Formats: sequence, C-alpha cells, structure tokens
Amino acid sequence: MRSLQILAGIAGLASMLSPIQASTVIDPSTAAKAAIDAMNNAFYNPSEGRWSPDVAWWISGTALQAVLDYMHVTGSRDYLSQAHEIIEKQKAPLPWWPQGGGNFRADSTDDTGWWALAMLRMFDLTGDKRYLTIAMQDEQYIWNYWTDTECGGGIYVDIKAMTYKNAIANALYIKLAAALHLRTGDARYLTRALKAHQWFVESGMINAEELVNDGLTQDKANGVCFNNEGPTWSYLQGVVIGGLVELFRTTLNETYIRSAATLANAVISSPQLTPPSTGVLTDYACEGTAAGCNYDQQSFKGIFARNLGELDVLIVGRPYRTYLEQNANSAYQKARNADDTYGTSWSGPFDGSSLAKQQSAASLWVALL
Repeated sequence: MRSLQILAGIAGLASMLSPIQASTVIDPSTAAKAAIDAMNNAFYNPSEGRWSPDVAWWISGTALQAVLDYMHVTGSRDYLSQAHEIIEKQKAPLPWWPQGGGNFRADSTDDTGWWALAMLRMFDLTGDKRYLTIAMQDEQYIWNYWTDTECGGGIYVDIKAMTYKNAIANALYIKLAAALHLRTGDARYLTRALKAHQWFVESGMINAEELVNDGLTQDKANGVCFNNEGPTWSYLQGVVIGGLVELFRTTLNETYIRSAATLANAVISSPQLTPPSTGVLTDYACEGTAAGCNYDQQSFKGIFARNLGELDVLIVGRPYRTYLEQNANSAYQKARNADDTYGTSWSGPFDGSSLAKQQSAASLWVALL
C-alpha cells in the first residue's frame, strides 16, 4: 500500500487518452523484484557502494531511487542494508568535486538533485531525519545557482562553468523544493518552488505541442533567451510531471494536476515519443539511430514512468495505468533476456544489458505498484 493517496477527480481525463488494450502479463511486484535482483547481480559493486562504477554517478542515484520506491510501496525491507551501504559510501566528498563538502553536492545541479530526491525517499522509508537534512542541504546548494540575470531566472546546470539553464536542472529543483515543503512545512521551500515553476512556464522551454525541450539558448546580441529546440527527452517530461505532482500534494491546487495531465497526454499522443505502431514510449532522438543511446539516455524512459506513476495514483481510476502496462508488457515480452535484464527499446529487440537500461526497466515495473 502506498503511504499516501490523494484522489483528484478530473472529469473526462481518461477519455483524453489514446485507447490501448493491455493486461499485465506478470505480477508487477514480482517483475520489479526480479529486475532489481538482476540489477544487483549484474552491476552492483559492494566495495564501491554503487552500481557500475564506470557509468555516470547520477545513474546510481536514480537506480537507488527505484530500489527505495519499491520498498516504500511494497513494505519490503529486502534492500535496506544495501541502501545504507550506498549512502554511507557515496555521501563522502566526491573525488572529482571536493568543493561540495559531501552529502551528494556535485559539480552539476542535476546530479545533486537525483541524489537529494533519493534521500527524501530514504527519509520516507526510515523516518530518519538525517536523510531529510541531507536533502535540505542539497536544496540550498542547488538554489545557490539560481540567478535572476541571464534568462530572467533559473538554475544553471553546470556549476563549474556557470552555464546553461535547462529543463532537467530546474524541473528537479521544483520537485525537490515542493517535496521538502510537504515534509517540513517550511514556507521558503514552497516560495522557491513556486518561483521556479512560474519562471519555467514563462521560459519558453514548453513548445507548441505542450512538450518540454532540452533547454534555453541566449542571443548574445540582445540577451534574449529562447527554446533551443533540443530533443523532447522522455525524462524531461517525466520530471516536470513529478514536480507538478509535488506542487499539488503540498498545495492541493488541482491546477497542477491538470497541467501534469496535459503533459502526460502530450507524450502519449506524440507520434515521436509514443509511435502509434507500438504504443510504447520511445526516445526517438537516440533509439533506432546509428549512434544509439548512451548510458544517460538509456536511463530516461524509466524516469518518465516513475513520475507518470506518481501522477496516476492521484487520479480516480488510474487513467495512465493502461499505458504503463502496455510498456511493461512490451518490455517483458520483447526486450528481456533469460536473466531478467532488459534492453534499451521497450518494443525490442533485446540489445544487451547495462545498469542504465536495467534501472529504467525496474522503475517502469515499480510505477505499476
């Protein structure tokens, strides 16, 4: 059972979705546990306290989120000692960015955000305020890189160079700050979350199809910032949805749920992100291309599924469950091998395993719990 369920009756929402027929081929909790166990067996390095130490550090943060979410939803504590081990080893000052002073403060605001959100889930799971404190420290660290000058606001993603105001850094911050307000009642977090959300809406990163592009470009001649028309990566849409969900949960203003539903529906109706031929989420900018998807990009779809699941449980009738089931069924049938590891494309075929692909599939199954 989830610890909190808010029912927001939004009339006619289900009818806005494309009809997809699906039934789960396997119990989601069984599939989720199998995916997590396979992730641990194939990729976890206990001496390092992370999965695949050669892969980007943030991916272990989102993999930890998948594991913690699984325990939070199911009541299992099977991986709690592992989670403690990971946190204790990874919260130390980072060898490549010791200026952060530890507690997951990294050389980019988005990397910090992934781990901070995992700390909030660890707090939810254990009630231990040490994890809440870490998330609060990380929020302040990220907020330090907000400026009102370039682009009229927003958080820089690259701390070293102080460049690029993009969707993921700001969406993660909105979700983190709103979630902190929900857990602490501290008004500064809501004030900051609302300011960041208003700036995001007005920034131009949301395009005419109601989808979120990668970030902003500044015209050096006049200082005006505009949508860079970068890819509408699935994870961008997901984290924006997640931030809107947290704003709703802390304010109970259904405007945020309606905005989240608009974005979710745009993803489902997009012929690029959800090709009609498969009905399966696709990161079109890398899947099926000659270059393929790198490790970062292999992680993206599971992050979308995680956040869509957070929206789905708040709405009467769970209107997005069918879409999640369609993706899970396809991944299970077409993109999985005998070891319960998953490939990049959830519409198949299986193309080998990696930590990024596996945490993405685990997050997809957890979203159905």
